[in-house]
Amino acid sequence: MNRSVSRLAEKLAATVATAALTAAIFVLPARADTDAAAVVKTYADIAHAEYEDALTTAKALDAAVDALVATPSAGTLEAARAAWKSARIPYQQTEVFRFGNAIVDDWEGRVNAWPLDEGLIDYVDASYGTESDENSLYTANVIANASIEINGETVDATNITPDLISETLQEAGDIEANVASGYHAIEFLLWGQDLNGTGPGAGNRSYTDYDTANCTGGNCDRRAAYLVAASDLLVADLEEMVANWAEGGEARKGLLEGDPKAGLATILTGMGSLSYGELAGERMKLGLLLHDPEEEHDCFSDNTHVSHLQDAVGIRNVYKGSYTRIDGSKVEGPSLASLVAGKDAALDGELSGKLDATVAKMEAIQARAVAGEAYDQQIGEGNAEGNATVQAAIDALVDQTRSIERVVAVLGLDGVAFEGSDSLDAPAKVFQ
Repeated sequence: MNRSVSRLAEKLAATVATAALTAAIFVLPARADTDAAAVVKTYADIAHAEYEDALTTAKALDAAVDALVATPSAGTLEAARAAWKSARIPYQQTEVFRFGNAIVDDWEGRVNAWPLDEGLIDYVDASYGTESDENSLYTANVIANASIEINGETVDATNITPDLISETLQEAGDIEANVASGYHAIEFLLWGQDLNGTGPGAGNRSYTDYDTANCTGGNCDRRAAYLVAASDLLVADLEEMVANWAEGGEARKGLLEGDPKAGLATILTGMGSLSYGELAGERMKLGLLLHDPEEEHDCFSDNTHVSHLQDAVGIRNVYKGSYTRIDGSKVEGPSLASLVAGKDAALDGELSGKLDATVAKMEAIQARAVAGEAYDQQIGEGNAEGNATVQAAIDALVDQTRSIERVVAVLGLDGVAFEGSDSLDAPAKVFQ
C-alpha cells in the first residue's frame, strides 16, 4: 500500500514536472512578446500624457495672449511670456516621439519648426537685411501688408486667421525658413528679435506693440490678430496630437496593433535620433562650431537652456517608462529599462547612468543661464568655460547614443537608423 502510494506520487511529480517544462517552452516566448507589447503601451501612455500637458499649458498661454491683447501692459506681456516658457517644458519632453513616428514627424513642423526668417511675419531691425537669395519672402512682413505675393500670385492677407497662417504662410513658397506658426512664431511676437548677439539680454519687444491707443511698431491691431491666431492654431494642433495618442487614436493604434519589436525599434529610433543628430548635432554642435546665436533653439527669449534640458529628460522618460505630469502625478509602467535589464543588466545600468549624466550636463548649462550667462553667450566665441560646458553636454549625448546602439543590438532589432548631422559627422562641411 505505501509502496503503491509512493510510486503514484513519483508518477504524479514526474507528470507535473513534464507539464511545467512543456508549458515553459511554449509560455516563455509569449511572455517575451507580452513584455515588449507592455513596454510599447507604456510608451504610448506617456506620449498621451505629455501631449495632454503640452495642450493644457498651451491653453494657458492662449488665455494669457488674449489678456495681453485685451489689455496691453508690461504686466500682461510678462504674464504671456511666462506662460510661453511654462508651455515649453512639457512640449519639449515630447520631442522623443517625433523620430520613428511618421505621424508626429509630419506634424512637428507646424508647432516647433526653427530657425525662422522672422521678417515674413513682422518688422525687423535694419541689421536683418532686406533680401535673401533663398527666400523671396524674407521681409514680406504680413503684419504690415494686407496683400503679399507668393510664387507670383497675389495673396489677400486682409484677415489674419489660423487658416491663413497654416494653409498659406507656413512654409510659403516651399521654403522651410518661412515658419509662420508654432511656438517660435509666438516667441518672436512676444519678445521680438534678440539684437544682443552673444552679449547679455533677450528680445525686448514693448507691450505698446499691441496697444492700439499708443502703438509702436505700427499695425498693432494686425499684430494682435496674428498673435491670437497663432496661439489658437497651436492649441488646435496640440488637440490633434492628443487625439492621435488617445485610445483608438491613429498613433497609438499603429504601435499597439503592430509587431511589438517594431514598436521597440520606434522607441529606440526616437531616443537615438534626438540624442545624436538633432540635439547633439543640429541644435548644439552646429551653433557651437559657428559661435552663432542665430543657431540657438529659443533664440528670441533666451530660453534654450530649458528646452535642451527637457529634451534630455524626455529621452530618459521613455527609457525608464515614467513621466511626472505637471500636476505632480506619475504615468509609468513596464519599461524599456526593465526589458533591457532582463537581457543584459550591465547594459541597462550603463545606459541609465549615461542618461542621468546627460541630464546633469544639461542642468549645468541651465545653472549658468540662471546665474546670468544665457545659452547664446555660452556658445559665444572666446567663452572657454561656456563652450566647454556646452561641449560636455554634447559629448554626453553622443556617449549615450553609443549605448542606445548597443541596446538595439541586444534586443535583436533590425532596420534601426539614427539621424545624423554634418556638425558631428563631417564638421568641415559646416564651413563650406
